[in-house]
Amino acid sequence: MAIRYPGGRKYTPPEQPKKKPPKKDSSFSNRGKTLEDELDESNAYYLANNIAVIHKKPVPLQIVKVDYPSRSAAVIREAYFKTPSTTDYNGIYNGIHIDFDAKETGIATSFPLKNIHAHQLEHMKKVAGQGGIAFLIVKFTVSGRYFAVPLELVERAWDRMENGGRKSIPLAELEEEAVEFRAGYLPRLDYLKAVSEFGIS
Repeated sequence: MAIRYPGGRKYTPPEQPKKKPPKKDSSFSNRGKTLEDELDESNAYYLANNIAVIHKKPVPLQIVKVDYPSRSAAVIREAYFKTPSTTDYNGIYNGIHIDFDAKETGIATSFPLKNIHAHQLEHMKKVAGQGGIAFLIVKFTVSGRYFAVPLELVERAWDRMENGGRKSIPLAELEEEAVEFRAGYLPRLDYLKAVSEFGIS
């Protein structure tokens, strides 16, 4: 429908300036990636560059119920863990067995110990007892900070909790006794450099 002024002249709306597309903020390019995604990328880099051989452990499942909605598709409806899971990753670095679990927390000031299971801690102790290196990789999702946490610190915090103390490792304690590292490009997380400070030569 044409719109006209009282004198009959046709109204032409002013031309709107074209909006430029917003600039891509590179700092957001890795938002949404889980710690597991980042570690998988890093481990692929380590493997391709002959730095280390580290893999995520498969989780053994007992499949109980499967539906077949079509001949070419199967959907698992019910399954159970065959055994309690130990830790997420293990492998070899500089001739030493390393074994670790990846943990994320949305709490900004501490790492809750409820994120660790007793059988995981026992497994890590056994690895250390055989001369391996056991540790945690902790990501604070709010601040984007990463820490390689030595087993000794985890054990001490766990014992403190068992004796009625706090149920978390405060950020200040991690800053003092764990090894902080930053996200990068290749590898995404060079956590082995941080772990080397635990005594791997």
